[in-house]
Formats: sequence, C-alpha cells, structure tokens
Amino acid sequence: MIALTVAGLTLREAARRKVVWALLALTVVLLALSGWGFSKLIGLDTELGTLTSGEARLVASMLLNLIMFGFSLIAAIGTAFLAGPTLSGEVESGQSLAMLARPVRRSSVLLGKWLGLLTFGCGYVVLAGLAQLLVVRGVVGYWPPSPAAGLALLAAETVALLTLALLLSSVISPMASGIVAVGLFGATWVAGVVGGIGGALGNEGVERVGSVSRVLLPTDGLWRGAMNAFQDPSALMQMGPEGGFPFLSDAAPTPVYLAWAAVWIAVVLGLTALSFQRRDI
Repeated sequence: MIALTVAGLTLREAARRKVVWALLALTVVLLALSGWGFSKLIGLDTELGTLTSGEARLVASMLLNLIMFGFSLIAAIGTAFLAGPTLSGEVESGQSLAMLARPVRRSSVLLGKWLGLLTFGCGYVVLAGLAQLLVVRGVVGYWPPSPAAGLALLAAETVALLTLALLLSSVISPMASGIVAVGLFGATWVAGVVGGIGGALGNEGVERVGSVSRVLLPTDGLWRGAMNAFQDPSALMQMGPEGGFPFLSDAAPTPVYLAWAAVWIAVVLGLTALSFQRRDI
C-alpha cells in the first residue's frame, strides 16, 4: 500500500518537472517530421526510377527503426534524468527525511518510486511508439509484423535504464547519475554496432565486444529485438544481413536472453535497495 502511494506521488512529481514538457515537445516534433518525411517516399524519384508503394513500404520499414531509436533515446534521456532527482535529489534536499522518519521502510519507498518511474517511462514509450506506428500506417500503409512485441521490448529497455539510473542515483549526485546512465546507454549501443561490424568481417574477437556489452547492460539487446519486431520480414532478404546495418536486426531475442534481462533488472533493483538502506539521510 505504501509503495503504491509513493508511486502515485512519484508520477505527480514527474509530471510537474520540465523534463516532461521537453519530452512532449521532442515527441511532437519527431512525429511531425517523420510524417512529412514518410509522405515524400511514395513517388520519390531516384536513380533507379520512381519508388512504387511496395518499395516505399520497404524503405519505411527501415526508417521506422531509425525513428524508433530516436524515441528510445528520448525515453532514455528522460527517465535517466527523472530517476536521479527522484531519489538522490530528495535525499540531498532533506525531503526524504520527513517521510523516512516515520515507520516506513526504505525498501517500500524505493519500490514505490521505481513503480512510478516505470509507469511513466513505459507509458511514454508505448503511447509515443503507437502514435508513430499509426503515422506510418496512415501515410505509407506499412504496419510492422509484431508491433506489440516491439513496443514491449522498448518498454523493457526503458525499465532497464531507469533501474540503472536509480542505482547510480543512490551513490552519486542526481546530475551525475543521469549523465553516467545515458553515457552507458550510448556506449552499449556503440559496442553493439562494433560487434555487428566484427560479425560482418568474420572477426570473432570484435564481434564478442557486442555480445559482452549486451550481457552487461541489456538495453542494446532489447533494442535490437524491438527492431526485428518492427521491420518488414522481407527487408533482410532484399538488403542482406549487413545491407541495412545497424538499423536492421537479423533475429528476435531468445527466451534465455529475455530471462537474463529480467534477472538483471531484479539484481540491479536489489543492489539499489541495499545501497539506499545503507545511505545516511
């Protein structure tokens, strides 16, 4: 009960922050620009002739992954910079002292804040992603093969990052925790790209860089699973495994990897609870 109350308060506090309005503005701009861009695909003149509606849908499949990465980046930045002030900021300002002075467990407060941020982050990803899918459907006529799975994986990516940001905010300052979390998100994506290049070149050592990074921080692995759910199944056959790299994915995540991602989130949340329990307030 306490956790749910804290979750509700966290949602209210998040809605009042300027980060939310920045997220909304970026989302509206991205939706408008993508709608305009997709409308130019059909009938576009190229060196090979005019794009047909079928070819436009194929190109739209690849561009959709690119735009969805933009949404995942917006969600990553937003949740990371919301998580820091929500935990570490309240401790530094003394706001947590009023609540934790009562017979309230720190673990319940932490769980409530995590649930509030999870609801906010997942809600944003699902609503913004669904709006983008509807824009593409209305303009080009393309609908991905597994939209629900793709949105769920994007939401899971957001949960993994906000959980990491909460852990960081329990040991360092709010601003630093957001910067480090987003930096690790970007570094993992770059490592995944490097690993993909290594795989294309047949270099197992370089390819292992991407594999290890996806285990240490599962955001990139979940993102590549979302790409596979959004892309046209024929895209890989026509472009080849490396033709649309890094915005095509050759396989969906395995059940073992999804289980690892869930375990990773649980372990990091547990470490956050332990760190928060030991922190002086």
